[in-house]
Amino acid sequence: MMLNAEILETILETYAEELEAFDIWLKDAGYTGHTIKSYKSDVFEFLSSLNGKSLDKVKKLHVLSFLSKARDRGISDSTRNRKHASVHCFFKALIELELLEVNPATGIKKSRTEKNKAPVFLDEVDLPKFMKSVEGKYRNRNLAIFLLMAYMGLRVGEVHSLNVGDYNSQRSTIDVFGKGRKWRTLPVPTAVRDVLDEVLAERIEPRKSKEEAFFISQQGRRLSIRTIQLIAAETFDRFQENEGITRKKAYSSHKLRHSFATMMLRKGADLRTVQELLGHSSIETTTVYTHVTNREKEQAMAMLEIDLS
Repeated sequence: MMLNAEILETILETYAEELEAFDIWLKDAGYTGHTIKSYKSDVFEFLSSLNGKSLDKVKKLHVLSFLSKARDRGISDSTRNRKHASVHCFFKALIELELLEVNPATGIKKSRTEKNKAPVFLDEVDLPKFMKSVEGKYRNRNLAIFLLMAYMGLRVGEVHSLNVGDYNSQRSTIDVFGKGRKWRTLPVPTAVRDVLDEVLAERIEPRKSKEEAFFISQQGRRLSIRTIQLIAAETFDRFQENEGITRKKAYSSHKLRHSFATMMLRKGADLRTVQELLGHSSIETTTVYTHVTNREKEQAMAMLEIDLS
């Protein structure tokens, strides 16, 4: 929900100390810029629902009311849960910084998301075709981005935050800063390494000499998450340009990560290993990729030998 300038100004004045403290806490905790932006946007929306109420007077009812109204606007269960997490994190920060004593967002149950819904992904045979759909002046840069997601399982935010120093060409490894502020080191396939080396060789000169980003925009800045998503959307459009409207799928950059996870498991990789590669904190998150297609079900059933004689 977009807030107008007048409301934003009022919130900034009313909760100036708390918002400044939250900003300091988020940065000190090492949250990515994308996460900080999302959390602060949710918190601004929550604060606007309080109509100037002092934060030490906020009860669990106020948080539930905020979440309920957000659901009434038609947001998804996952978005509702993110807003809850943002508000919970806000009060947690203020408690740790000794500005409050109680977290009214504690004890509120999460909405049940569709855990068993199979994620959308590209089949392994379609990935080379997708890669050939990458075009334009910065083809190698964009190809490297998609290779990191499709063949190494990186998130969009992880690609965005990747620095030159995180990549070791000689050892063929890459250090990834993922969710939960955790690092993981991944081996880089030879084909991916070759493209990464090309990208480094032709890397756009950054506007600031100290810019460490691996992927630079044509303006000389770190390539934003939104730009990566737009590049992916355009490439998926080309990839599906000969498909009828009814046959087109809702692909996005994140679907390449789904493709990697599915491909690994189908090739017999251990579930725990795939969890480590993806940077999942819980193996339950990884099990969503153990889905099978209708074709695989039919092939499995065809193996049965039924003798009714």
